[in-house]
Amino acid sequence: MTQAVTVKGVSKTFATKSGEVRALDDVDLVVEEGEFVSLIGPSGCGKSTLMRLIADLDAPSGGTIEVFGKPAARARKDQDYGIAFQQAGLLPWRTVAGNISLPLELHGLGKGERRARVAELAELVGLTDFADRHPDQLSGGMQQRVAIARSLAERPRLLLMDEPFGALDEMTRERMQTELSRIAAETGAAVVFVTHSIPEAVFLSDRVVVMSPRPGRITDVLETGFGADAVRDEALREAPAFFACVTAVREALHGTPVAHGGRESR
Repeated sequence: MTQAVTVKGVSKTFATKSGEVRALDDVDLVVEEGEFVSLIGPSGCGKSTLMRLIADLDAPSGGTIEVFGKPAARARKDQDYGIAFQQAGLLPWRTVAGNISLPLELHGLGKGERRARVAELAELVGLTDFADRHPDQLSGGMQQRVAIARSLAERPRLLLMDEPFGALDEMTRERMQTELSRIAAETGAAVVFVTHSIPEAVFLSDRVVVMSPRPGRITDVLETGFGADAVRDEALREAPAFFACVTAVREALHGTPVAHGGRESR
């Protein structure tokens, strides 16, 4: 099986007025096909920087990154991944359908095929009845669902998500987590997900990757242990295994001993 993401010995240094800042140092990470992996750590630890390097939005200062066995730049050109950020970034003059359709238009898909794909995606994210609405007529959660649909438009095998629910209220955020879990399962896409929320990381993920303060390094990788076929629902949020894993991730973030059977390094 080809690995979705392979990061080897990656470092990233930025030049600033006061000198060089080392954002990442000697990062190794493997994400398997179909796996959901969250990156968590203190502000400024390099989570988003690592995401941008995987997406080929920036270049590493050292080390290598491959996406499905290709250099990150090649994977970007081949549209092997979709990406979603904290802000939905929708075009206000386009409808829901028009925003979802945008990447398909940019890559020359025929009108009939576009219409069918947009309808499929609108149904996937539960927005069929809102396809003709504009972004200012949607709630924040709905806007993020449009952004997720747009990122899935070209059937990527990898979805990169940088705090996509960070600006949402807690109730909407939990609903979106459940929706994302369902969408990831239905599409089979691997997901790399940046978050500051420990419960969110545990709820969504097969593995939670814990990063240190700058320069960012991976200090722990914890398996949630819920299993590939686990149903991510309200019952899971109340399960003892969920609370145990949240505690384990919190302890790992604070550098205290982790008594958790799912801890591992890959």
